[in-house]
Amino acid sequence: MHYYQHHIGDFIKDTSFLTNEEIGIYLKLIWIYYDSENPLPNNLFELGMKTGTRDNQIVLEGLLEMFFVLDEQNKCWHHTRCNKEIENYKQQLTTASKAGKASALKRAMNKNTTSVELALNERSTDVQPTNNHKPLTINQEPNISICPPSGELEDSKIPKCEHQSVIDMYHKYLPTLRKVEVWNTARQGYLRQRWREVAIELSKEKDITAGDILTWFADFFQHIGASKFLTGKVNSKDGRAFTADLEWILKPSNFAKIVEGKYHGTN
Repeated sequence: MHYYQHHIGDFIKDTSFLTNEEIGIYLKLIWIYYDSENPLPNNLFELGMKTGTRDNQIVLEGLLEMFFVLDEQNKCWHHTRCNKEIENYKQQLTTASKAGKASALKRAMNKNTTSVELALNERSTDVQPTNNHKPLTINQEPNISICPPSGELEDSKIPKCEHQSVIDMYHKYLPTLRKVEVWNTARQGYLRQRWREVAIELSKEKDITAGDILTWFADFFQHIGASKFLTGKVNSKDGRAFTADLEWILKPSNFAKIVEGKYHGTN
């Protein structure tokens, strides 16, 4: 999530006794929570690096104990308000799909055998680099323990996220959009979260494989290709056109709006 509702009155009341520096650290912790859509890892060194408090871990630890709840079993810190906002976002995405707004998802579920075979063929990671496709280092994923949201499909039942296959399909179906040159940790995280959401949604109908999820993404990228706005064919008042890229597409709010068809009104 790159957007959340900030309740100013509640925040001022809850932090009135903190210094400006402590408020800044607390805000950074919340932003990390929303950006990852997961509880904070119980790792003071890692959180100190991310919040710039390596030399003041006493304050960091105090803020965690004051505003967060430690899950000792899963080794992570929960925040009640953050969990609520993230859950609301995910429920909105699911509701939109069930209400029939997720046309891309529906088309993927009705794809014929030929489309499935096409997606499976695109799963090969033996991609030779060209002038427009530089080698991507996507196999070294960070080994960070996080707490999975309760009540969802177990991680062991979710097929491993096939980063390269999704990137290849993005380049294939959206050749006019910006090429993926770097696949860093943040971008890997966005894709893993969206992969998980699609897997959970598809698993409500049947047992799924990685091929089912790739089929969904193939249809999703074709859905994007039908949008004049997302593909840079609509100029703003200043005469410039917006063009999406894979990172922007995978961010939670943008992803939900694309699935709902909110960028297809100018076609």
